[in-house]
This record gives sequence, C-alpha cells and structure tokens, in this order.
Amino acid sequence: MGLIHAPEGRRIFKGMTVQENLDLGGFTTHQDKDAREKRLHYIFELFPILSKRRKQDSALLSGGEQQMLAIGRALMTNPELLLLDEPSMGLAPFRVQAIMKIIRKLNEQGTTILLVEQNAKVALKLADYGYVLETGKIVIEGDGATLRQDESIVKAYLGGGSH
Repeated sequence: MGLIHAPEGRRIFKGMTVQENLDLGGFTTHQDKDAREKRLHYIFELFPILSKRRKQDSALLSGGEQQMLAIGRALMTNPELLLLDEPSMGLAPFRVQAIMKIIRKLNEQGTTILLVEQNAKVALKLADYGYVLETGKIVIEGDGATLRQDESIVKAYLGGGSH
C-alpha cells in the first residue's frame, strides 16, 4: 500500500548478510528481478558502504551502518510514505548528520517521511511540519521553521534561552 516502517533499534536480521537483509526488504513488492536490481542499485548509491559490505554479516556493521541497512531495507519497497522511528538513536554525531542528509534527500526526491525523533534540534531542521509531544500529548504543533524559532521550544528542547 506504499507504507513502510523502519523501526527503532534498527532490527536488522543478524546472521544474514547485508545483501540478504536488502533482498528481504524487496521480497513482497518487487517480484520482477529487474525492478528489484534497480532498487538495490539505488540503495547502494544512497549508502555506498552497504555495497562494499554486501556479503558481510549484518551483525558486524557499526550502529550507523546498521541504521543505513534498516532504512535501505525499508526503501527496497519503494514506499510513498516512510515511517522512521528514532533513526539517530545511539549514533555518533557524524553518523546522525549523514543519516539526516539522506532523509532530506529522500524527501526531496518525493518520498513522504514521518519522522519520530527525540533529537528535536535535528528533527526540526528537517521538518516541514512538526508536533511536540509531552507524555503522549501534543503540546505544540506548527511548521518546522516556526517551531525552531518558538522561544518556548528553543528553551525547553533545543538548549537555548538565557543563562
């Protein structure tokens, strides 16, 4: 139906290679071998490290590489809506920047993204529209640029305000 979820904690299939993980991602939607290969090539363009490690057990990837694999596996379905749950969790800052750059690129290429992210600073840089939740309730919402400028948001979530 065009909807896919890349879960929190990556949940890749350890004990299987990078290639096998990606093949599983496209198993139900791309029965045509040519379409599957084209999509795989696209994933390897987005994440060149996965191409280099395609025969490696996915358990041996770094956390950032595992996150790339989880997103790549989801992208094998060629989704219209990609749900990303905490893609920056546990990653080094340089990996967070790389992942967010790719998320922006995917969105610019036409994939709608629903991003759930505790790192508000990173999330609001990407967001066209955002919701701030506290204990499961929406406390503020608006376009990303407006939320980034909102003094209460800056003070509470973005580390700003007077000292």
